[in-house]
Amino acid sequence: MTSLKVSKRFVIAGICVVSLVSCTGKTPSSTTSTPSRAQPTELVISKADYEQAMYGFWLGQSIANWTGLVTEMDKVGNVGPIKTGAFYTSDDWGQPDTPSIWGQGVPSDLSKTIDFVFAEDDEPWGSDDDTDIEYMYQTLLAEHQATQLSARQIRDGWLRHIYSSKEITPYGKDPEGNYENYLWVSNQTAYDLMLEGVLPPSTGLPENNPHYDMIDAQLTTEIFGFFAPGRPDLALTMADLPIRTVAYGEAASIAEFYVVMYSLAANFIGQHVGKSDIVWMANTARSYLPDAEYPAKMYDFVLRHYQQGYTWEETRDAVYQHYQVEERDGYTMTSRNLYCNGCFAAGINFASSLVSLFYGEGDYKETVKIATLAGWDSDNPAATWGGMLGFILGKEGLEDTFNRSFSTTFNIHRTRRNFEKDGVIPLADMAATGVKITDRVLKANRIAGAQADSWQIKNPVNMPQNHQH
Repeated sequence: MTSLKVSKRFVIAGICVVSLVSCTGKTPSSTTSTPSRAQPTELVISKADYEQAMYGFWLGQSIANWTGLVTEMDKVGNVGPIKTGAFYTSDDWGQPDTPSIWGQGVPSDLSKTIDFVFAEDDEPWGSDDDTDIEYMYQTLLAEHQATQLSARQIRDGWLRHIYSSKEITPYGKDPEGNYENYLWVSNQTAYDLMLEGVLPPSTGLPENNPHYDMIDAQLTTEIFGFFAPGRPDLALTMADLPIRTVAYGEAASIAEFYVVMYSLAANFIGQHVGKSDIVWMANTARSYLPDAEYPAKMYDFVLRHYQQGYTWEETRDAVYQHYQVEERDGYTMTSRNLYCNGCFAAGINFASSLVSLFYGEGDYKETVKIATLAGWDSDNPAATWGGMLGFILGKEGLEDTFNRSFSTTFNIHRTRRNFEKDGVIPLADMAATGVKITDRVLKANRIAGAQADSWQIKNPVNMPQNHQH
């Protein structure tokens, strides 16, 4: 079995830096306090608006992913075998990047400074591990005309579209001598198990996969929330097997939290979202977390600090002390002596993502900035919330946010293989595919009306009628 890979090399043509001025069957927990709401019977969404939202998802996720890569693993704390000193603060935005734990003494090759990273207009966005498996799952759903993927469809898709580290790949070798295939931790182990004939969800079980509690499912499954707008129950059913392909226990619960958040985002398409909207979404997603598990306690810890008026840096530092150093609330990072003291772990990155979610208060730029500066696997929370807020803003909203246009294509062959059009896919095509899948899912489950230009989604989880938007 392939050992844990610790090197990441990010090389992409046409990337520039622009400086800114200035089925589970799971039900919500009965013991968690959530906003009371008078439940509307329908959520009406224009298909044209949803296509713009899906475009905004892919674009917003790509911007945030590449911005977060600049600081990925620069700051992971001062405990364990890797000590990286003081964390970044807001004052570090626009300042020189410092080397990551695998940077060999040099800053990121994407940017000398910590700032937003954009693809050149005539170059595609490059796929990365925060976008490529989600793209693969969307493609598999489209190819199979499916509303849920089977274990064999998942395995066959992984083996067809992902390189093995044991074969010659276009990306050269990493420092350990393996061919680079842009898989790490639990994803890599699950892939190796698939090569041996093991099917999901066995590929994510602790007895088979020692990295089952790592970050991987958070990177690969949020998109299922968009295929069931306003219906987290259906989204979780669709995402269940993909999540358990690489995760188990609390790591799976964390991935489900993000799926719920993405499903709830359909309530806000094309609207301005503020802190009350973000807290409503997050509290609703929190209600799906088992109260006895550490993710629920992490959520409560971060939200409490946010509501008590601490700065985001103070809350991030408290997360570091409470969970990484002191290992409170049943959360452990060092018991398996994981490289860099568990900085790839699902939990610490979940807590970090909550810091950027709450303190970003629905503002795309601010949320991505905080996620980029917060530490650990910074490109993951940045991509997650950048994708969700990009979905809410849509293509035109993102262009207005940055007062510019963007590259309109995506290069999936930067990290994966065997896709159409030599791997260079228009974002518009990706968005249209997502709408077709959503349409099929809603109709197959008989929860959407049959209007040609819109969906009337039945029994959604929607905002309370007295919610102050």
